[in-house]
Amino acid sequence: MFTDKANKIFQEVIKKYHEIDSVDQPFTNPYNSESQLIEHLLYRKCWIDTVQWHYEDIVRDPNIDPIAGLKLKRLIDASNQDRTDTVEYIDSYFLEKYKAVEPKENATINTESPAWGVDRLSILALKIYHMHEEATREDASADHKEKCQAKLDILLEQRVDLSSAIDQLLKDIENGDKYMKVYKQMKMYNDDELNPVLRNK
Repeated sequence: MFTDKANKIFQEVIKKYHEIDSVDQPFTNPYNSESQLIEHLLYRKCWIDTVQWHYEDIVRDPNIDPIAGLKLKRLIDASNQDRTDTVEYIDSYFLEKYKAVEPKENATINTESPAWGVDRLSILALKIYHMHEEATREDASADHKEKCQAKLDILLEQRVDLSSAIDQLLKDIENGDKYMKVYKQMKMYNDDELNPVLRNK
């Protein structure tokens, strides 16, 4: 199943990141973009999410220096754009893979493309990792750990359901029961011509 591969790579990324556990650490993709394209994209996608997860933690420090906070906000904006671009690359991979499939006459479209499902799966992997940390944190109270374990159980169930849904969607596309139609994310706030504040400057 596709999501078996995806979930394995996401766990690999998160483990690798936490070896140093710094948003400033260098990034190296172990998967070749030519011979292992989807693995390469999945690894890159989860790395972006993992770094951004920690950006979001840091920026919520109530004592953060305002200048440092603004710099971090710019990094988060850039990360969001990178994340969106990578999702679109993943969808391009699926469009290429299934381009020869002729949709059936009664084929339907899904509410989201496969790659946006993968996006949620990547972020879910991070939630699971960090909730597990909280559920097993030695200096936490028993009540805290119990509540976090209950949340972790739900997240693990959600990963099973989401993985199943993504795999079913890909199977339906492959069989012609569903068809892909990808809409590019037309973000306006990063565009000098579409954001009135940037345009006026």
